[in-house]
Amino acid sequence: MELPVRKIAELVKGEVVGDGDFIIRGVAAFDNAGPDDITFAASADFKKRIDETSAAAVIVSYDVCESKKILVRVKNPSLALSKVSALFHTVYRPEVGIGQDAHVGKNFRCGVDVSVYPGVFIGDDVTLGDRVTLHPGVVIDNRVMVGDEVVVYPNVCILERCEIGSRVIIHAGSVIGSDGFGFAFDGDCYHKIPQAGIVRIDDDVEIGACNTIDRATFGRTWIKRGVKTDNLVHIAHNVVVGEDTVLVAQVGVSGSVTIGNRAILAGQAGVAQHVAIGNRVTIGGQSGVTKSVPDDQVMSGTPAMPHRLWLKVSSIIPKLPEMKKRIKELEKRIKKLEKS
Repeated sequence: MELPVRKIAELVKGEVVGDGDFIIRGVAAFDNAGPDDITFAASADFKKRIDETSAAAVIVSYDVCESKKILVRVKNPSLALSKVSALFHTVYRPEVGIGQDAHVGKNFRCGVDVSVYPGVFIGDDVTLGDRVTLHPGVVIDNRVMVGDEVVVYPNVCILERCEIGSRVIIHAGSVIGSDGFGFAFDGDCYHKIPQAGIVRIDDDVEIGACNTIDRATFGRTWIKRGVKTDNLVHIAHNVVVGEDTVLVAQVGVSGSVTIGNRAILAGQAGVAQHVAIGNRVTIGGQSGVTKSVPDDQVMSGTPAMPHRLWLKVSSIIPKLPEMKKRIKELEKRIKKLEKS
């Protein structure tokens, strides 16, 4: 792939400062770019060091005006980079067809240009849309429905009756539709509560590697349009995750939680059962959410509290030993005063 800088700028709706006819042959990281590459500088640190990169051109925000490098000035450098990178790194398209060693059950229906690798297991009454790719070791259980342009990477299990929308990506090792963690205790032992529901994943969702998304006890666990999950995320039964929400690595969501649209749960955040998290809420890393959170809040800590309050609380914690010592001294002085 070879493109002049001006063509790249047209693609990302940006403006060029410098030689728009210079030919770009690749995209690379700031510190590893070569003389024919384009890179990007979004953080303040990289903006200060623009002239240090070996790249010919740099994608920057509009607040950067001058450089020895060719600049492509845009509103959102990260978004522009994703579009440019897609141009220079074309996605591998597998051969179309069903592998000879794949198992296909009864009443299988599929659209056009389906690619099923050897070692795939497809159960009975399964429906696949157009241009679906199933990598080796994938299990598609009975009565599963999959939309168009779905990619399922190796060793993913999509279990009975679950529904997958279109343009969904599920990374290796994830399990969709495992039983929810439901048991009743009779005083002596636990009895399993049948998990009769499903998992529904809507369009344009990307599920990271080694996620577990449990089926509902009744009804559905619902991952709505545009959700993105990182690796090692657990979503329990009957959870609803709103549109364009992001769940970062090792997030754990307990049963019957509702998460609104465009929320962000940072790494290792945990959410207690039956909690409702509003729209556009941000939960900080390693936070523990025990109560419902209204819209547009930023929460941190365990138990989760407004971020500004948490900053004050966390600044006090290292001082507690000294404060304890001081309080004991004051108590002794008060006792002496009382005696006198």
